[in-house]
Amino acid sequence: MNAANATLVTGASGFIGQRLLRPCDRALVRTARGLPNAVVGDLLDPASLAVACQGIDTVFHCAGYAHAFASANPDAHWRINHEGTCNLLTAAGEAGVRRFVFLSSVKAMAEPGSACIDEDWPGEPASVYGKAKRAAEEAVLDAGARYGMHVVNLRLAMVYGCGGRGNLERMARGIAAGWFPPLPETGNRRSLVHVDDVVEAARLVAAQPAASGRTYIVAGARAYSGREIYDTLRAVLRKPPARCRVPEWFLRSGGRVGDILELLSRRPFPLNSEIVDRLLGSACYLPDRIGKELSWSAKTSLADGVSEMLGVSCGGRG
Repeated sequence: MNAANATLVTGASGFIGQRLLRPCDRALVRTARGLPNAVVGDLLDPASLAVACQGIDTVFHCAGYAHAFASANPDAHWRINHEGTCNLLTAAGEAGVRRFVFLSSVKAMAEPGSACIDEDWPGEPASVYGKAKRAAEEAVLDAGARYGMHVVNLRLAMVYGCGGRGNLERMARGIAAGWFPPLPETGNRRSLVHVDDVVEAARLVAAQPAASGRTYIVAGARAYSGREIYDTLRAVLRKPPARCRVPEWFLRSGGRVGDILELLSRRPFPLNSEIVDRLLGSACYLPDRIGKELSWSAKTSLADGVSEMLGVSCGGRG
């Protein structure tokens, strides 16, 4: 490994980290997985992070607690996403790391409602996940000033692709199995971005001096309605177009019933109001800043990205 441009990828065994990791990069993992140049460590173990950062020029921080649903463990969000990031920043700064790219989330912003928003949208994040990510972003910028590091925060929209385990992948499995209902057209707008475009953006901001100290939304140029996403998935799965749709009122009523069943059983239910809102509500984010400042734009269309996500190697029908 060339010390002049050595790179550390945290969360290297995860969805984005695997794509970002190059053969010559150092991989920070919690358990040994046979990766080349792997270092076993933990974000809550500062000594292991100090070892991992020795001789490193650039850190891509992908690791974190990614469960954004309200039922997720709030303590884990603060310990891993905030305190763990602070530990890594200290280790990186003291080791003389020159560049640090933090993969954050659009959930670090206030909820957009029906608006399409940019990085200047006022307000505070609503969820514990978002608050922890926002606090971690602030720590990244503080560390950049304290250590003279080139630091960048990337606020990722919903990321999808082969190997992912997010909402789009779950919807695709449900459509393939025949149980996912045909969504109504509500005119909602949801931003998403293919994992390959995220990797390109991460490498770009690490290399561009103009990106230092900046926070960027990373999303596709166009946001899609839930129905458009549903129809695209059906087309890629080679299923005929759905000629009916479940009414919005019916889905929202089902979500409220799920809320009651969760309260009574104290167990998660497959359908609740939060899940329904993710299907029918808007979450629209504008990547204009990174486009204007660094000439970046997502290159993967929804159809191409879904085709890759459902490819033969991922168990799809592509």
